[in-house]
Amino acid sequence: MIKSLFRISISLGLTGMGLGIFMGIRQDFALMPAHAHLNLLGFVVMFLSALYYRVFPKAAASRLAPYQAIVSVVGAITFPIGIACVILGGHERFEPVVVAGALIAFLGMLMFAVIVYRTAGAFAPSSAPSSPGSISLISQQAARSH
Repeated sequence: MIKSLFRISISLGLTGMGLGIFMGIRQDFALMPAHAHLNLLGFVVMFLSALYYRVFPKAAASRLAPYQAIVSVVGAITFPIGIACVILGGHERFEPVVVAGALIAFLGMLMFAVIVYRTAGAFAPSSAPSSPGSISLISQQAARSH
């Protein structure tokens, strides 16, 4: 799941950047809201959630995590597409897609909030030292490697 979130976030980030380049070449920035939401939800939120799951493996192991990832990806794709369709002239037809995409993205963030509230501070991150004495050991090892 974590590897997939990283890959999806990078793919959506590249898509968002490509859209930005396309708008810049054409000097038509009408799709800026779709571009911004694609980059924010598709790249930033997905990448940060993947990082959280990497640092806190127990969070990634929760039963809710795979569902949260799927819901968030669907929202991160649906919402910007709906925005783009509305901007391109289909307001009446595509407004429900925007609303659905926004609600799906919100649900994904709400699910992520539940996971974070349940796991943050409940245990040390996977790379954290387990005892105060191990901090000095890590410092000594780091000093030797430089």
